[in-house]
Amino acid sequence: MTFYVQTWDEFYTQVLTLGVISGPVEGVLTLCLVYAITAYQGGGSFWHQPMLETFGVAKPSFLSDRVYEMPFTQWYLVYGAFVLFFATGSSIWHVMQVRRERGLNPITPLYGLLPMVAIWTLVPAYLYLQPTILENYTIPFGLYVGLVNAYAVGRMIVGHLVQSGFPYHNILLYPLGLGVLDSAGAAVGLWANPVLGHGSNQIMFVFGCLGLAIGIYSSFVFDVITTICDHIDIWCLTIKHPYVEETERKDGAAIEAHVEGAAKKNL
Repeated sequence: MTFYVQTWDEFYTQVLTLGVISGPVEGVLTLCLVYAITAYQGGGSFWHQPMLETFGVAKPSFLSDRVYEMPFTQWYLVYGAFVLFFATGSSIWHVMQVRRERGLNPITPLYGLLPMVAIWTLVPAYLYLQPTILENYTIPFGLYVGLVNAYAVGRMIVGHLVQSGFPYHNILLYPLGLGVLDSAGAAVGLWANPVLGHGSNQIMFVFGCLGLAIGIYSSFVFDVITTICDHIDIWCLTIKHPYVEETERKDGAAIEAHVEGAAKKNL
């Protein structure tokens, strides 16, 4: 989410700014630290211990037992929420400040955050309505959500490069929206059961969404790479025009002669 916000920041300010706390930096470093400690401790069970007690912190009188006994996993969520809201608030403040300095409307860019709000409203809503996915299939669902976010960020980056309009819609989000609508309608009694059903049907739906996301995002990446390569006449992973000393010497001499000739004409 912070990657989305900071790409949105760059889109409207034309400057890549990483705040005091940013997802691409502190977020990645945090994950590396978590993985390293997990490997050192020999498994993930370490993170289910009460954090304060593990660090040897005595229980203060003002702290409830519930907070004192919170495991590392829950404190990690608290830390993540703090980083998320701090980074988002910092980016919003920065964009509005820059827009004011340039004499532009500081409110208009905020509409670009609506796709992010939509993503992170639908994701917890779907998991709440479909606990089977939450409890047993978070990996494929997480991959799908990651691709939804990556596609949104990628289109923002391309839009920034080609100076096009902001990409408000995200086609990968539509299936999830329909899934939430289907399950929510059944939950509030608008219809008897979800059209997609429960259990295995929802599992197939999640894997279908993942397959769709892989296909569309792969096509997007392919189009970006091939367009850039065609435009500047290169190949992606191999050298199209290998270095040939004799050719380079002739081309260099020709360029030098052209520059000297142009300079003499100007004189």
